[in-house]
Amino acid sequence: MEDKTIEITELAQMVDGEVIGDGSLTIRGFAPLDTAGPGEISFLVKAKSAELLEDSAAAAFLVGREFEASGWTLIRVDNPYLAAAIIQNYFLAEPFVAQGIHKTAVVGPDCTIDEQISIAPLVVIGARVRIGARVRIDGGAVIGDDVSIGEDCWIKANVSIEHGCELGARVIIHPGTVIGSDGYGYATDKLGCHVKRPQLGIVRIDDDVEIGANSTVDRATFGVTWIKAGTKIDNLVQVAHNVVVGENSLLVAQVGISGSTILGRNVVFGGQAGAAGHQTIGDRTMVAGKSAVHGDVGPDSRLSGVPAIDGQRWFKAATLFGKLPELARDLRRMKKELARLTASDQAGSDKV
Repeated sequence: MEDKTIEITELAQMVDGEVIGDGSLTIRGFAPLDTAGPGEISFLVKAKSAELLEDSAAAAFLVGREFEASGWTLIRVDNPYLAAAIIQNYFLAEPFVAQGIHKTAVVGPDCTIDEQISIAPLVVIGARVRIGARVRIDGGAVIGDDVSIGEDCWIKANVSIEHGCELGARVIIHPGTVIGSDGYGYATDKLGCHVKRPQLGIVRIDDDVEIGANSTVDRATFGVTWIKAGTKIDNLVQVAHNVVVGENSLLVAQVGISGSTILGRNVVFGGQAGAAGHQTIGDRTMVAGKSAVHGDVGPDSRLSGVPAIDGQRWFKAATLFGKLPELARDLRRMKKELARLTASDQAGSDKV
């Protein structure tokens, strides 16, 4: 890895921050508070944990704007967590080194492949594939016919991208993921036999998308399954045919989105959450883990539960659920008391 040094004022400009302390300090790396050493910068998310800085050997710290402690060299920013990610990526970034096409790779006819490329052993590339500059394809990946891959993509080991799919620039796909497998579509006859519906569309993945390991994005029945720019998909996620995932959305591990559902921009699905098919889920909606969405959802919704309802309402219901045994016991007691009082009143009426 290339050794980098940079003045702290330059780092501050990178993250729109304000330097407090020694502005001439030179920084050579980023590390967590407990392992950072001289010349390295670290970060503190919560100002109330300022005592953690006392035990750190870091040369400087990223902190929030509200941080008032003195005695350290600081970069004050709006979001220390975000600033830390930006700076860490800066130190880790390495220039692309083209390795060419390995002799064991198989490349089909009529492909257009940029000279600045790294294609590892045992990669299989079909016919008429288009690959842009500075693309890295790791060992065992399979690229189908007529696929297009934009600049600066990284296709990791054993990824399969099936025929006709389109990737934009700076897409990262982690090992074992399958892009463009057939969608799950069958028609059932009167005897209960299932007849496969041809899956004739493609998958389109826009710029700056990242897809985790062993996930699947199915091709459309007709048209396009579309993952829009900036979306980040975790491991073990299933995106079905004709789904549209809006810009900068987050799908966490084991999420499942059923066919023809449309997610707006900046939608978040927590782990193991899911959505039934043919729904529209509005911008900036957040779905809690293990929740199941049935029906259209407006923008800025906060949903929890199965079926998913308003998050605050679900929390109240979940709290009551834990008290059901006691409530049932009290209800039985009140019914017995009511029966006793009713019988007593009846007895009194009979005497009259």
